[in-house]
Amino acid sequence: MKLWTGIVTPHLHACRDFYVQAFGCNVLFDEDWFVLLELGGGELGLLAPDLDIQHPRFRTATSGQGSWVTIDVEDVQATWQRLTGQGITPECEIREESWGDRHFVVTDPAGVAVDIVQRPA
Repeated sequence: MKLWTGIVTPHLHACRDFYVQAFGCNVLFDEDWFVLLELGGGELGLLAPDLDIQHPRFRTATSGQGSWVTIDVEDVQATWQRLTGQGITPECEIREESWGDRHFVVTDPAGVAVDIVQRPA
């Protein structure tokens, strides 16, 4: 089995560019209605809303609330520096959690939270 996720958004290509430029995602498929990205063996689908060819469940664009994408990194501080250098504004400072994770959050063009996480060694 393999788990991957998708985001329904009218900002399909802005999201594609965000994930490619910010995180180095590979573009596996790129059309006007669907983009498939890959990073570290995981995949993220970006689907245009209101497509009659799709099941009704997949026609409504996300509001960006209640879901998130996590990207594991080796060095959260270096990732912070790189993203802020690209003009991406984090929603919070780097947090150190009691279970050992260090992380911060940015928002993609669809309004989805992207949790940038460095796991304990």
